[in-house]
Amino acid sequence: MEIYPAIDLRAGRCVRLAQGDFGRETVYGADPVQRALAFEAAGARWLHVVDLDAARSRDVVQGDVVPGRGAPTNRPVVAAIAAAVGIPVQAGGGVRKADDVAELLDAGVARVIVGTAAVLNEGFLAQVSERWPGRVGAAVDHFNGEVRVRGWEEGYGRDVARVVCDLTAAGAAVVMVTEISRDGLMVGPDLAGYRLLLEKCDVPLIASGGVGTLDDVRRLAWLQGGGRRLAGVIVGRAIYEGRFTLPEAVAASRVPV
Repeated sequence: MEIYPAIDLRAGRCVRLAQGDFGRETVYGADPVQRALAFEAAGARWLHVVDLDAARSRDVVQGDVVPGRGAPTNRPVVAAIAAAVGIPVQAGGGVRKADDVAELLDAGVARVIVGTAAVLNEGFLAQVSERWPGRVGAAVDHFNGEVRVRGWEEGYGRDVARVVCDLTAAGAAVVMVTEISRDGLMVGPDLAGYRLLLEKCDVPLIASGGVGTLDDVRRLAWLQGGGRRLAGVIVGRAIYEGRFTLPEAVAASRVPV
């Protein structure tokens, strides 16, 4: 199971939100590139970068900037991170059009994660997955099973397992699933939910939300469903808050074959 240390960007800074609430932000530094280099030096083999400003600023159908909601201004920072490190970067936030995917890939991102547009725009994920095979994944965010969209601010009214399976059929290279009620709180991951998704959906799954201890990492690494295990886990606040180090997390994620 791969450890993906998270770098969430808002106004060019490294931040973390609690339960996806933009009003509950903690700033962890003003230099995301240095943070990325530190993660690489500590043994990260991937980075997960999210442009939070872009995630809530753009019309999901047309991809246009919504007045009063900002713009994807952190894209240059994402490009700077990808250029600085020698490990692959997975990035998302505000990806609404094929041009967004192309821009991030051209900037050196190894894999682009599509969130709201993958869920709401029928055919979009299949289109970009076919154009860039293996380089486009999807993100599904849910609160107690109900999928949420547009920066986690709006309910979608559909069950997470159904949506994940639909995105699998559309060609997602990976699907990242975040349980919003646990995200940023370090209260433990949704083990039962991930087991169910492993049983139902045949796609590499990346868990996100709730990791607070090394035991959480170990439980996710050993978790099985349908004879499959998780492909990865996003770890953010627990590392920033010093609950454990990245090398410790990497060691805890290893399951003997």
